[in-house]
Amino acid sequence: MILINRRQSMQSWLGIVAACAFPTMARAHHGWSSFNDSQPFYLEGVVRNARWQNPHAELELAPRTPLMLPADLAKRSVPAQTNPVDVASVMAKARVPELSAPLWTIELAPLTRMEQWKVPQIKAGDMVAVVGYMLAGTPKPLMRVEVLLVADKLYGLRSSPA
Repeated sequence: MILINRRQSMQSWLGIVAACAFPTMARAHHGWSSFNDSQPFYLEGVVRNARWQNPHAELELAPRTPLMLPADLAKRSVPAQTNPVDVASVMAKARVPELSAPLWTIELAPLTRMEQWKVPQIKAGDMVAVVGYMLAGTPKPLMRVEVLLVADKLYGLRSSPA
């Protein structure tokens, strides 16, 4: 019993030390369930900053103005994925967000999945388009990406390529 209590105490202590040592990491990440996946949005613009890191890659995107939904978005070719994701339906429902912000934080997939899709490393100055979801209940310029479009190539980021 004493050994178990000491082990639990040590684990608790290590957790506290880690949270204190890396406070931004402890607060920064959130689950995907905090995003409203009932309404996908479309953004297109210039990457101002790119971070290829875990738990997922991130971009800072300056949206194109005026931002308009491409007429052929729902008709674009969708690659096969390991999970049955209806990417065509997601793209057909996409709208331009009402929230206007000069810079958006764009959360992509984990690096391992980006590598499986062979997504080229995105850099500042690149043009990209994304279809994804905003945080539920809060008007923040933050989006979790479902579909990434780079140089006219479409990547479905929810699962791996089939």
